[in-house]
Amino acid sequence: MRAARVIVPWAVPVALLVLWQLAGDAGWFTRRVMPTPVEVARAGVRLAGSGELWRHLGVSSQRAAIGFLIGASVGFVLGLLTGASRVAESVLDSSVQMLRTVPHLALVPLVILWFGIGEGGKVFLVALGVLFPIYLNTYHGIRSVDPGLVEMGRVYGLGRWELFRSVLLPGALPSILVGVRYALGVMWLTLIVAETIAANSGIGYMAMNAREFLLTDVVVLSILLYAVLGKLADLSARALEWGLLPWHPAHARTTAAAALPDDPTGGDA
Repeated sequence: MRAARVIVPWAVPVALLVLWQLAGDAGWFTRRVMPTPVEVARAGVRLAGSGELWRHLGVSSQRAAIGFLIGASVGFVLGLLTGASRVAESVLDSSVQMLRTVPHLALVPLVILWFGIGEGGKVFLVALGVLFPIYLNTYHGIRSVDPGLVEMGRVYGLGRWELFRSVLLPGALPSILVGVRYALGVMWLTLIVAETIAANSGIGYMAMNAREFLLTDVVVLSILLYAVLGKLADLSARALEWGLLPWHPAHARTTAAAALPDDPTGGDA
């Protein structure tokens, strides 16, 4: 049954690809406008063989990683401060919430003026997009820690650092990791926009350059690459959850359910 659990989530995407190919072969749409999956795969092989694909993938991945690390670090620290301190919340939270309501992609023209078309603007936009999901979930996670556990830690004589390391951080970790998963999606979304507006390398640039020459197979390939990278990022976040939360009751229940065979009667295992 484990094989079925692995295969089932991919059944719909594979079926859509098959239907897409069949529709293209049947002439339901013009291939110049919408290439088939086989043609897109051929474009991928051609670009991979020339090394162009790997170069653009490397550039986009580097931008995404740097922007994520910066934005996640700032969001995490701000979330810790406002979550753990009423004073910090009074001073910082209103300002952060006001900034959060500004669509960060609306800042693109201003960012281009600030940073030009270099790497700084793209990294800044990614960092800004990532910051707020991490901030909100860290703040919520810290505030959701059971006060009884905090009081118990104090009764046992834990200092500030020990209380944070042993009680607050583990308690907030599930919420923080939810923020990480959401932020990873925002990271790729922001990078797509940043690279299509002002770039001379990266997957977005590859797509825009292909559009100029009506290479629709490369454009579709670029879109699919973003989808694959987003899925890989999500899988990485889930692996992080499994690695850091083996003690959490929700994950323990899910692991136990995955280890049990399916009930043929449809009842609870």
